[in-house]
Amino acid sequence: MEYLQYAFFRNALVGVFIISIAAAMIGTYIITRRMVSITGGITHACFGGLGLGYFLGVSPVAMAGLFAVASSLGVEWMASRYRVREDSAIAVVWSLGMAVGILFVFLTPGYVPELNGFLFGNILTITAADLWTFAVYTLVLIAFFAVFYRRIIACAFDSDFAKVSGLPVKTVNCMMTVFVAVCVVLTIRLVGIMLLISMLTLPVLVAEMWYRRFSSIMFGAMAVSLSSSLAGLFVATVIDVPCSAIIVMLQVVLYVSARVVKDISLRRSIGK
Repeated sequence: MEYLQYAFFRNALVGVFIISIAAAMIGTYIITRRMVSITGGITHACFGGLGLGYFLGVSPVAMAGLFAVASSLGVEWMASRYRVREDSAIAVVWSLGMAVGILFVFLTPGYVPELNGFLFGNILTITAADLWTFAVYTLVLIAFFAVFYRRIIACAFDSDFAKVSGLPVKTVNCMMTVFVAVCVVLTIRLVGIMLLISMLTLPVLVAEMWYRRFSSIMFGAMAVSLSSSLAGLFVATVIDVPCSAIIVMLQVVLYVSARVVKDISLRRSIGK
């Protein structure tokens, strides 16, 4: 436990705790609404913001955030205004973001040493300022869920019924899309662009095998995300390998184990 004496490791622990809560809440929503693909589109669109940020000499994270929000709202706008299929709009955003990112990274003079951290994640570089950003975002997200919880559930499970019922479906969807985009940008620091979708989806997939209620799935996903992230952080630090890869591998192991246990229990119940 000598690692706890280092400030960067303590920051990583706090960051894992905060991000796990936010990622579980966002992940439950995107799985319920079946919008995992849009998360992939937003994730890769962020690469365009990173490249442009490096080229202009401004904060890559801020530019990635702008790209993420713009791309998420752009997908919603194209799907609702021009009746473009959502997967088609996502393909456009995905391709454009990657192309812009590759172009501006190539045009940026010199070597970009921080780029690998954004692509593959490096939670040990999280600063105290990052923690405050994570904390504020998570508190705002919790407050939004607390106020609009029933409306979020209605829009996630059946947006057509929610619209007929007079609920502000468009407003809720736009707000949640923005929250998803911001969560993507913040979580990049933990697992990177390449593995981010796993961080948002795998804990929820594990939790929904055992729970059916939205709130139960969300809290179950928090437990899975937090336990796997903390274990992955300690294991990766001890054996000196990338933290993001260990976290995702542990989550995959948990998912496969849960699936096997679930199948065995189902067979036994059928046999009785």
